[in-house]
Amino acid sequence: MEGIELIAFQIISAVGTARSYYIEAIQDAKQGNFEEARKKIEEGSNIFVEGHHAHAELIQKEANGELDTITLLLMHAEDQLMSAEAFKIIAEEFIDVYESRK
Repeated sequence: MEGIELIAFQIISAVGTARSYYIEAIQDAKQGNFEEARKKIEEGSNIFVEGHHAHAELIQKEANGELDTITLLLMHAEDQLMSAEAFKIIAEEFIDVYESRK
């Protein structure tokens, strides 16, 4: 595996891990562990950046005319990236809501 497929898998791996951290953060907040929840958000964000950088690499390839096909795998990577970003926003909101009720 090389090229665009490899980059797509890098995105999927990084943002999937980040999304898992965001879900764990919600679970921690639900249990009242707000410090741990915020740590998970930070850890997820750090990993998400790896996926974001890989995504930026694809954008540069497209701008340089090196990306000539859109595959289902690439579409999946894009979807996972957007999903993880949305989960972060939702997780942060849940943490705030749970914390305000304590």
